[in-house]
Amino acid sequence: MNKKDKVKFVINSLEKLYPKVSAPLDHKDPYTFLIAVLLSAQSTDAGVNKVTPILFKKADNPYDMIKLTVEDIRNIIRPVGLSPMKSKGIYGLSKILISKYGGKVPKDFDALESLPAVGHKTASVVMSQIFDVPAFPVDTHIHRLMYRWCFSNGKSVTKTEKDAKRLFPKHLWNKLHLQIIFYAREYSPARGWSLDKDFISSKIGRRSEINKIKK
Repeated sequence: MNKKDKVKFVINSLEKLYPKVSAPLDHKDPYTFLIAVLLSAQSTDAGVNKVTPILFKKADNPYDMIKLTVEDIRNIIRPVGLSPMKSKGIYGLSKILISKYGGKVPKDFDALESLPAVGHKTASVVMSQIFDVPAFPVDTHIHRLMYRWCFSNGKSVTKTEKDAKRLFPKHLWNKLHLQIIFYAREYSPARGWSLDKDFISSKIGRRSEINKIKK
């Protein structure tokens, strides 16, 4: 298969496995989704979904959030890790949303990325999943599979995102990035990787990676 055929094979395979996808983070509006995505950095979706109901019971909007102290927020979100940075970010961005955006989450990449503790990936997730603007957020799972499938060289997340956007049709980005994440978790994990299960990598995977687990 040439690269074009491999891309088509991946798209078709993932569509059969995951015809319907939705963001795995519990939320009810753009603000709660933004906070959940911020909390998910170097954590698990399951871990975040355990913490957010407790946090959102106290504050599910920026106006209530700034009534809490940074320490209050930190104590609630401690289980998801990086709580000092995340709590300051949540408090700080809530203040900015009120002062600059009328308490609303802006539908703009630059505006989102200018918020405390919100990087390019978080902004991309919000833009794609909440505002339906084409984006291709790259997490550790996508980075790993793009390399395993010979679609990128694995040198940087920035390069992986650029390659993904070049290879995959734009109208599929928002759904496809979730499909790849779900496939990575279920069929192609970082640890306990098995080609018996990972049929995509078994067919189109990087030889050097496949040889490692065949030894």
